[in-house]
Amino acid sequence: MGKTTGFLDFSRRTPVYIPVEERVRNYREFVVLQPGEELEKQGGRCMDCGIPFCHAVGCPVYNLIPEWNDCVYRGKWKEAYYRLEMTNNLPEVTGRVCPAPCEASCTLSINTAPVTIKQIELAIIERAFQEGWVVPRPPDHETRKRVAVVGSGPAGLAAAQQLRRAGHTVTLFEKEDKIGGILRYGIPDYKLDKQALDRRIEQMAAEGVVFETDVVIGDDISVRYLRKSFDAILLTTGAGTPRNLHVPGRGLEGIHFAMDYLKMSNKCVAGELNEYQIITAKNKTVLVIGGGDTGADCVGTAIRQGARQVYQYEIMPKPMAWDKPWNPSWPEWPQIFRTASSHEEGCIREWSVLTKQFRGHDIHVEEADFARVEWAPGKARGRPAMKEIPDSEFSLKVDLVLLAMGFLHAEHSKLVNDLGISLDERGNLKTDNYATSSGGVYAAGDSGTGASLVVRAIFHGREAAKAIDNYLKG
Repeated sequence: MGKTTGFLDFSRRTPVYIPVEERVRNYREFVVLQPGEELEKQGGRCMDCGIPFCHAVGCPVYNLIPEWNDCVYRGKWKEAYYRLEMTNNLPEVTGRVCPAPCEASCTLSINTAPVTIKQIELAIIERAFQEGWVVPRPPDHETRKRVAVVGSGPAGLAAAQQLRRAGHTVTLFEKEDKIGGILRYGIPDYKLDKQALDRRIEQMAAEGVVFETDVVIGDDISVRYLRKSFDAILLTTGAGTPRNLHVPGRGLEGIHFAMDYLKMSNKCVAGELNEYQIITAKNKTVLVIGGGDTGADCVGTAIRQGARQVYQYEIMPKPMAWDKPWNPSWPEWPQIFRTASSHEEGCIREWSVLTKQFRGHDIHVEEADFARVEWAPGKARGRPAMKEIPDSEFSLKVDLVLLAMGFLHAEHSKLVNDLGISLDERGNLKTDNYATSSGGVYAAGDSGTGASLVVRAIFHGREAAKAIDNYLKG
């Protein structure tokens, strides 16, 4: 695979970012890929390592990474695309927003810098769209079986496309005005240009997938009607119940869940709302509580909206600092300190900070109180124990607070209740090979697993499609 000595001959070269002062003026993507000739060298860094841990351990969709790396190295871009589309319905999405666990598992990561797998993946699919290789692939035959997919995030899109290509009549229902779910409304445009999403949706429409938007199943359409009209139902509604912060003052105005904030911002960028209809950070001191990717998206969005200052506080301890190119936890994902592009744009970050309460005059938040904590290892491999540090209290003047502390489980909506679906101990939809407790009803993605990566949702959507296809054939 690749050049025999490629990992010795070529150094790792990553994409270039447009300078901060330029990119924060708009919501356009700012990642500039390396030119094709350089990417072919990067593909040549892929070793003939015997066991491709990138594929077997790192990649949730089991991309054929060594194969398309080799094709790119040899300039066979079209063949690289054919291998890429075999395992991934949305490489234009994963090539942009996936954290690349494949690179952490790359064999080179044992003692040096891994192959730039994510960059090569994105370059392959972008070239494929540019060259016209991405074409509709309608089914060769029709089964006359009807499947309803509820929710158009990554799992729903992947499942709908796979089911349609198997010959089933597929209708994809979405409660919002446009298809895309969290990809459209939860991820800022500077990370995922929605044109990349729209062209994939156009391909699916040409293949025969029917899209129904602005439809809430259980309200606009009854579950009884859904069951009568379709032979199988797949729920891909995500893990939409956010983790709340139960402290005094939580009910003050100016405190919002991160997804509510990001959704409004994305709609404003798309021209569906104006700046007076959204939650805005303009001229405000913003506090983001939660140190994950969603929190980072809030940081970047607030900066683009013109925030006066942005803080990001995390209750967990600061991860281990690591400046080496290799993975200290190979082949597993390392728990190390990371700086997202949004943090580079201007943000004050703190760890081991406990939020005690919010205060405000009248009804709007104006100040938040905190204390610093320390963490001790749990007993017998148990969960770490948190202890508040005496006399460590401090306060911060704030105008806007965004809660980005993750998600608890799937929404226990009228749809779920009317279908009579059993829940697991975490509150997600309980499944067995993607089948729920309600006959003919399946669940995939975050609604069944809890909040996870986009790439895992794609995989589960594809696997659920296989299970439904077998069910309909049986």
